[in-house]
Amino acid sequence: MAFVKALNGIAPEIGENTFLAETAVVIGDVKIGKDCSIWYNAVLRGDVNPIRIGDRSNIQDGAVLHTLYKRSEVRIGNDVSVGHNANIHGAVIEDCCLIGMGATLLDNVTVGTGSIVAANSLVLTGTKIEPRSLYAGVPAKKVKDISPEQLETIRKNAAGYLMYSGWYREETDGAEK
Repeated sequence: MAFVKALNGIAPEIGENTFLAETAVVIGDVKIGKDCSIWYNAVLRGDVNPIRIGDRSNIQDGAVLHTLYKRSEVRIGNDVSVGHNANIHGAVIEDCCLIGMGATLLDNVTVGTGSIVAANSLVLTGTKIEPRSLYAGVPAKKVKDISPEQLETIRKNAAGYLMYSGWYREETDGAEK
C-alpha cells in the first residue's frame, strides 16, 4: 500500500480510479485527479506548497515533485506523462505534455500545452516553454515545433499508462478476494 500521509492538518486527495503503487509516497497538500497513476518510488511532497495533478496523468517510477517554500507550486494538467526519475520542482505543466525520463524542471517553469521536454534536459528557473514545442539540452532550448504526429504520441503515451495502471488494479483486486 502506498505511503499517504497528512501533514499540518492537510491530507492528500486522491481521485477516483487512480492507481498508487505500493512504494509511492504522497504527503500533505496534494490533489490528484481521476484516472491517474503514481508509480513505484515516486514522491509527491506537498509539505511546503500545493501539488495539483489533473485527470489521466501519470507520474512514473522514481519521479520527485516538490516546491520552493512560499514561492512556487506544482501544477500538472490533464493527460500529462512525467517520465521515470524526472524532477519537477515548483513548475507548471499544462495539458497533454510529455516530460522525458530524468528531466529536471526548476521553480516557476511553465510548460505550454502539447509540449515535450526531452529526456535528461534541465529547464532553468523561470523558463516559459511555448505550447507545442520540443525543448532539449542542458540548459534546455527550443529544438522545434511539435508535429501533429508527435502530439498524438503524447496522447497515446498517457492513454497507455491508464491501461497499464488498470492491469495493476486488476491484480490487486484479485488478490484481495
